[in-house]
Amino acid sequence: MNPPRAVQTTAAAPAGGHYSQGVVHNGVIYVSGQLPTKPDGTRCGHLPFEEQAALALENVLAIVGAAGGSPRSVLKVTVYLVGVERWAAFNAVYAARMGDARPARAVIPVPALNHGALIELDAIAAVEPKSRD
Repeated sequence: MNPPRAVQTTAAAPAGGHYSQGVVHNGVIYVSGQLPTKPDGTRCGHLPFEEQAALALENVLAIVGAAGGSPRSVLKVTVYLVGVERWAAFNAVYAARMGDARPARAVIPVPALNHGALIELDAIAAVEPKSRD
């Protein structure tokens, strides 16, 4: 059995506490909650909601990519959303970025998130097999 391996990429927001951006174990990628934070650590809770949603999703996908996955290998996404009225706007951003990928998903309305963010995402994905060119 392989030990868990931490995922670290400069293409996504750095971990802001005692956790990893993601962890890979037995071919599964577990992505920690991602806020709308730029890869340089700049918090973006002041941006319009659609920009926050796109940034948080890009962080998730950057971590998935660094671990050997892609949008098509995402199995499950959990969305923590301040204000359920933002669901349709999130769904539009998500559908545009995820394309044909349709992982399982849960949208959970919450009263508030850290740093004034309006959205946080976490995900589970599969490591894609390496091609044999």
